[in-house]
Amino acid sequence: MKMTLRRRFGTRIRDLRKATGLSQEAFADHVGFARTYMSRIETGGANPSLDAIETLATALRISVADLFSTL
Repeated sequence: MKMTLRRRFGTRIRDLRKATGLSQEAFADHVGFARTYMSRIETGGANPSLDAIETLATALRISVADLFSTL
């Protein structure tokens, strides 16, 4: 069964976050999101806005286009 785009995006965010060495809570604090919202993004339960996607990309030091390049 194919994962939804939101789930694939969340997995990508989680993988990139883990590569930074930050916990979900520390990363959420860094970007100004609630930890629960960060969890929902990473599990595909949230549909982040374009502004939230840009915030995540900036914090991960990656372009928005590169966030989606492997999805």
